[in-house]
Amino acid sequence: MRTVLKSKTKEITIDTNGPITIIGENINPTRRKKLTEGLLSGRLDYVFELAEAQIAAGADVLDVNVGAPGVDEVTMLPMVALAVAERFDVPICLDSSNRAALVAALKVVPGKPLVNSVNGEEASMGTLLPIIKEYKAAVIGLTMDDAGIPNDPEVRLSIAGRILERAAQIGIPTEDVVIDPLVLTVGADQKAGRVTLTTIEMVRREFGININLGASNVSFGLPDRHTVNQAFLALAAGAGASCVITNPEKLTPIIRAADLLLGHAFHQGFPQTAGAGLGPRWNSSKILT
Repeated sequence: MRTVLKSKTKEITIDTNGPITIIGENINPTRRKKLTEGLLSGRLDYVFELAEAQIAAGADVLDVNVGAPGVDEVTMLPMVALAVAERFDVPICLDSSNRAALVAALKVVPGKPLVNSVNGEEASMGTLLPIIKEYKAAVIGLTMDDAGIPNDPEVRLSIAGRILERAAQIGIPTEDVVIDPLVLTVGADQKAGRVTLTTIEMVRREFGININLGASNVSFGLPDRHTVNQAFLALAAGAGASCVITNPEKLTPIIRAADLLLGHAFHQGFPQTAGAGLGPRWNSSKILT
């Protein structure tokens, strides 16, 4: 399954046969006071710094989230997303549950963006899937519904099926829905990681579609979070995840190492031969040191 995202002039393909697509998560004001201050004042210099650093570290797509107290998402989401897309020519992931903000951004962002996200709640599907269809975007589908995030992989699988069915009913191609099996912290429930990994395996086996993962939640509240995140990403890649929303400045090496060990063809622009190395964003010594 191939989910194609587009910027002004480039395409990035999320592919079930790999390599893993990296969505940079850092343009998000959560715990970033400097970014919140910039958004409130309309200054985008720090946004551009974050974008440039993530691309240099290996991000294929940039997530843009402007949700912070006092920030007008309807104004700022299209402004920031367009500015980043124009300056850096990379596909954009629009990160908001605000329908009006998403519509405003979808009207101006070039190419084919990814929307993060819809879930299995009736209100969410009814509100957001029609605009995904209208603007021919791709969308991340979260395996939660009105009852919350289930602890049973079978239930998460059924929610994924419900989202895919609803999308198909209104004419959204299956390849334009990327399922996110969700992950909770193992600090609260030691089985949380296993539930997510099992869900990944089941969704891939049942539907054969692309799977996204936001990995950092798994380590919330734990010491040495980076090590836990690395281990979880490697396991998720082996289970079938084909796309991750993460901090590329910290986790690109482990993701590309997983690609290497899983025999994935390298990403757009990456050399196809072992002798050429792993491409311009990769230093093989990061595995060996």
